[in-house]
Amino acid sequence: MEAQPLQGGRDPSLYRPNVGLAVFSRKGHVWLGRRTGTRKDDVRYAWQMPQGGVDRGETPAQAALRELGEETGLDPAQVDLLEELEPWLFYDFPPALKAKLTGPYYGQRQKWFAFRFLGSDTDFQLDRHTVEFDAWKWAQLADAPGLVIPFKAAVYTEVATHFAKWTTPV
Repeated sequence: MEAQPLQGGRDPSLYRPNVGLAVFSRKGHVWLGRRTGTRKDDVRYAWQMPQGGVDRGETPAQAALRELGEETGLDPAQVDLLEELEPWLFYDFPPALKAKLTGPYYGQRQKWFAFRFLGSDTDFQLDRHTVEFDAWKWAQLADAPGLVIPFKAAVYTEVATHFAKWTTPV
């Protein structure tokens, strides 16, 4: 069965609120980070866009800018907001992962944001906060669903469809 990113009959309270960020270069490529701890000889599903939880008292937009800094080292002044995606997108944790996690959540619900990066590649500082990624690259947005861990792929496909307009060079 194919994972469904839209809410459907899901109870949002059972999904951890989260944000995802598609950071686009002026050439229309999207930023992908390689997750730390992945095997260097098997990086099939090691890449993803920045994402993270929404803290208590924080709006999704505030969380997106915080995660931008934590995961890429960028400041909000180095990006322009292009779009906030409606609606929330959902993914379920696979049973083996869910069994390892504490907490009541079945998965995550994500609010996605598209940003245009205004700086230079040397502005990225992956070690500015707790290191989430050990490498990064610019990639084609359409390639992202095949590079992310499979249980997130349907969300990435939805993001790629909605944000395709931002892949045109500016």
